[in-house]
Amino acid sequence: MRLTTKGRFAVTAMIDLALRQQSGPVTLAAISQRENISLSYLEQLFGKLRRHELVESVRGPGGGYSLARLARNITVADIIFAVDEPLDATSCGGKEDCNVGRIGSSGKCMTHELWSTLNRKMIDYLDSVSLQDLVDQQRMRLLREASQAQAEIRLNRMPATSVPA
Repeated sequence: MRLTTKGRFAVTAMIDLALRQQSGPVTLAAISQRENISLSYLEQLFGKLRRHELVESVRGPGGGYSLARLARNITVADIIFAVDEPLDATSCGGKEDCNVGRIGSSGKCMTHELWSTLNRKMIDYLDSVSLQDLVDQQRMRLLREASQAQAEIRLNRMPATSVPA
């Protein structure tokens, strides 16, 4: 079980899009540059996201992509499944034939229920996190960083005080 770059990049690109779409459609070239993701890879991902009705495209000058739904109505699970990212911890892909060929019979392996439960928990968790949650977290992080940078600038502008001997 692992989340590949396909799922990670799709979520990252969707956060970038949601952060910036209020000023109009966002180009994949701009997302590519900001997030250091190949433009051709983004084109593939956004084709899938569009087919799953998570984004809409606008052609022509000033075109780009925008969210097809409100960010609070898009979950991380929606994004990951849209780009065909499998989330399966079982060795059998959920087919319950984990023991085929090992002991002459077929059926579930001893840990099948453990991994199936993990699958359900992962999906439940990713389904509980909205794109809006991630956008809000990112905005808070950016505000904290800006605040810290301003504090450092103020400290650097303070005149040096001499300490009496």
